[in-house]
Amino acid sequence: MLFCRVHFSSILFEEVDAVKIAVSGKGGVGKTTFSANLIRALANRDYTVYAVDADPDVSLGATLGLPADELAELRPIIEMKAIVDERSGGEGAFFTLNPKVDDLIDDFVVEQDKIKFLRMGSVKQGGTACYCKENSFLYAVLSSLLLDKEDMVVMDMSAGIEHLTRGTSRGVDMIIIVTEPTRVSAATAKVVQKLAKELGIRQVKILVNKVRTDKEKEFVRSQFTEDELLGMISFDDAVLENAIEEESKLLEGSGVMPGIDEIVEKILGEVKD
Repeated sequence: MLFCRVHFSSILFEEVDAVKIAVSGKGGVGKTTFSANLIRALANRDYTVYAVDADPDVSLGATLGLPADELAELRPIIEMKAIVDERSGGEGAFFTLNPKVDDLIDDFVVEQDKIKFLRMGSVKQGGTACYCKENSFLYAVLSSLLLDKEDMVVMDMSAGIEHLTRGTSRGVDMIIIVTEPTRVSAATAKVVQKLAKELGIRQVKILVNKVRTDKEKEFVRSQFTEDELLGMISFDDAVLENAIEEESKLLEGSGVMPGIDEIVEKILGEVKD
């Protein structure tokens, strides 16, 4: 892995090659907003970034501010039955567990400048229909992104980490668990933290969002160690205002999270070390 120093916004950054980051957190804590800010910050440093929306409840693409008409036409990968059947082959219970997908991934994306956005869709649960083939295809796409691509990957997950298996987690350099400075939110973060460590993810970090007071900062430090904490992001009206606009202007510089450049610098430094 090669490193060099570049100047960006008067801050000295360590440039690294491909970093694979998963972002988790329960609804409402600002997980998708943080993911979008992280993607924007990395793209602004001239990295190619695969922005992976693995949370079916929120649109990472809309939060980034990608073209609405293109997002409307982009189906989740797991719903592309014809492609799944073609690559997985077989009938019924007989199909390829590890289909070839690396040549297909860029066909699934909405691309803008350095950002390549794609939607994964939900991991399917057992029931009246068998979704084994679809899940195997989805995990093959994730494996290709996390283990084979020589680009940045930021994966916006749902509250848990069901998209990650012991196989795909090998490609994750860091999982960032976004939480709020409340007891319930911190407890949820600790559950995800435990699961991520059990999967063997190299670095598991806590990012606390919407911090307003010194009392909240004290609470955060009572719940997590300095080594566990990636940082605290202050509540910011501009971020909220951008979130309620009909179309996000994040990529144009509106509603950028305060301190995101310092957070990115820390992430790259932690992964390098």
